[in-house]
Amino acid sequence: MRAARLVYSALLPIAVESPMDRSLFAPRYWLTWLGMGLLRLLAALPYRLAMRAGDGLGLLSWYLVPYRRRIVETNLRLCFPDLTAAQRRDLARRNLCYTGRGLVEVALAWWGAESRIARLGTVEGAEHVARAQAEGHGVILVSAHFTPLDISGRIMSRWFGFQAIYRENRNAVIEHFMRESRRRHFEHAFDRGDMRAMVRALRERRVVWYPPDQDYGRRHAVFAPFFGVPAATITMTSRLARLSGAVVIPCYGVAREDGSGYVVKLGPPLEGFPSGDDTADAERLNARLEAEVRQRPAQYYWVHRRFKTRPDGGPSPYRGRGKRRRKGK
Repeated sequence: MRAARLVYSALLPIAVESPMDRSLFAPRYWLTWLGMGLLRLLAALPYRLAMRAGDGLGLLSWYLVPYRRRIVETNLRLCFPDLTAAQRRDLARRNLCYTGRGLVEVALAWWGAESRIARLGTVEGAEHVARAQAEGHGVILVSAHFTPLDISGRIMSRWFGFQAIYRENRNAVIEHFMRESRRRHFEHAFDRGDMRAMVRALRERRVVWYPPDQDYGRRHAVFAPFFGVPAATITMTSRLARLSGAVVIPCYGVAREDGSGYVVKLGPPLEGFPSGDDTADAERLNARLEAEVRQRPAQYYWVHRRFKTRPDGGPSPYRGRGKRRRKGK
């Protein structure tokens, strides 16, 4: 416990404002505390060195976490059938490197000083949000799981206030730090199922950051093509826009190709959205996301089992893979 408390003191100031439950220092969390300490050290490194460390973590996962690697390989086989096996293997390795960087970027999002975050990234298209609010609308920032997701949120928080969707982490120590980061940098965070609160915020002309690009099963979902493969796509974006009168603005945060940092790109509001046809809306959102992913395929979160739910009720293409995964991943 004493060692865990020493690590905790090194992780300040993000945790200092909320008292810690003593149960978080139990032996079952000691490895988690060591991991938190490692992340904190990585966040203190010069940026390019930290990213190289992230690459190393990603390459380690290639060998040490084969079930995740096989999920990536399955997704790439489904989405890029025209690539050769060697090309897909190279893309998978680069994707896991970006995923490893994503861990370091989480640390930067949690502990990075404002001056450092300001140097690392910018937002393009923030005027679309300001205009929509000035015209009396709430804003749904329809986003997606690119690997720099967490650092993108931190960058965007410097430009305007927004509220975000979250899912509670099973590990109580990780959840503590995630909760503290959300409290410090976001206006509010909703459980992903709290639709009533989201609608209320949007009616108050607030901005809600919402990534609907994961497979949550058949409930409240339609099947829409993503890279030509039918994908269970939740219809929450259409329902939120319909119930609240909010505008929908595409929002994607990606790493610059020269390795100098990040850009969060906001497009103009989607016209005629929602259309009244949930399937057509889902197809439109998936097509918009696919176009963005094709520009930077190595940066998308391919470790998610995007196609696990099949329209005919057939077996998942990941069957026999990823048995140790978390539910929903």
